Amino acid sequence: MTVERAARPARVERAGASERRGLADLPFRFADQALIESIVTERGEPAWLRAERLAAFEAFDALATEPNRLYTPYIDLRPAELMGVRPYLATAAASSATDSPIGPALPDDADGLIELREDGVAALALSEAARTAGVILETLGGALARDPQGTRELLEGGHGLPANDKFAQLSRGFWTQGIVLRVPAGVRLEKPIVLRWLVGVPDRALLTRTIVQLGEDAGASLLEELAPDGPEIACAAGETVPQALFTGTMELRLERGSNLSVASIQDLGPRQIAFQHRHASIGPSANLHWALAQLGGRFVRSRVDNRLIGDGAGVEQVEIVFGSESQLFDLTSFTTHLGRNTTGNLLSKGALKDSARAFMKGLITIEKTAVGTDSFLGEFGMNLSKAARAVAIPSLEIDQPDCRRAAHSSSVGPIDETQLFYLESRGIDPDDARKFIVLGFLEPVVARVPMADAQERLRELLEAKWSGPVADASAA
Repeated sequence: MTVERAARPARVERAGASERRGLADLPFRFADQALIESIVTERGEPAWLRAERLAAFEAFDALATEPNRLYTPYIDLRPAELMGVRPYLATAAASSATDSPIGPALPDDADGLIELREDGVAALALSEAARTAGVILETLGGALARDPQGTRELLEGGHGLPANDKFAQLSRGFWTQGIVLRVPAGVRLEKPIVLRWLVGVPDRALLTRTIVQLGEDAGASLLEELAPDGPEIACAAGETVPQALFTGTMELRLERGSNLSVASIQDLGPRQIAFQHRHASIGPSANLHWALAQLGGRFVRSRVDNRLIGDGAGVEQVEIVFGSESQLFDLTSFTTHLGRNTTGNLLSKGALKDSARAFMKGLITIEKTAVGTDSFLGEFGMNLSKAARAVAIPSLEIDQPDCRRAAHSSSVGPIDETQLFYLESRGIDPDDARKFIVLGFLEPVVARVPMADAQERLRELLEAKWSGPVADASAA
């Protein structure tokens, strides 16, 4: 599959580009029934998948941009200017990595790799140990061709996504690329599986789904990387390179006693718009660990849903943001406790420079069935300049009084002056002291990245984001 790329930068006249948009108005117009018919025809999809897409479109069309009234004042889609974007209709599909590896050799420190570059498959491979154990890693299109009935069971009804989220339904209805990973019962992989997305062609939209299933007593770790597809495009004075759109879901199902660690490093280009949704269904005695780093993109809207269904299920989630210039990060976390004696520990941290903004919103829901819940939500923002703005909105809904713990905490402010004084009193330069404090503030995610090379790369990205002195925000 040939990737369409911009031959030269040019000003693109977009329909409605000069129109004034409200904070919650959609920044694109491609999502309609005609696009679904084009996708189905181009890809030769079965009737059941067409019906599935149309059901998702109906839900998308009916839903509000922000379904939670508590968070309605904290939405701003205006940084996205996507009226001219064209979604990919057909993307390359590849059969399971157990059939024939694609691309470069698998790194020694990984049990699997899939690299998707725009509408093409650049790499797909599994280690001998993973293949022998029955692990399946393939594109969603490849899964549909290899196992139509099994893929239908994965997709039909949209059970892996929340019915009330507009952008999750967008991906459900209009996806053209995706990943499927299945780890059989009893299989515990020693090395991580790497899922890599390389995107950013101007005025193009890639809509994706990633589906991960772990059988009983299975174990695995994932490293998701989102990065630009090539260097930043230069433009002449007065010209504008159009934005690009990436939407993606990660739908996880953990069966009894399984364990999964997911680390994500998002370092997309400065003209990238991203809508992300992660949804996890966690079974009895299963445990999920999230480590999410949000660094790149012009505007990123991310939502994480954790549903602790089985007794004794647990989730640990740490998400960091380092924003600069005029970036906007809109992050929401929903954790629902349903089983008995479930555990949740959720932490969001944002460091913001220049005029960057971050909305950190979280809700823990403890249902009547969730006796013995232990859950904590913390959201903390650090403003590194007077123009930066972080908003933290943690909240609880408790229908079961018999809880071990149900708590939340939040704070937003400048660098702690006592920490700064301590380091400077030891002879450390003020700018270095601020850097050490900020990078230490963000270290909890770095330490949870499963590959040493990826950890070092993330530290380098954080150093690059710092890029020089930061204005003292103590007077802000």
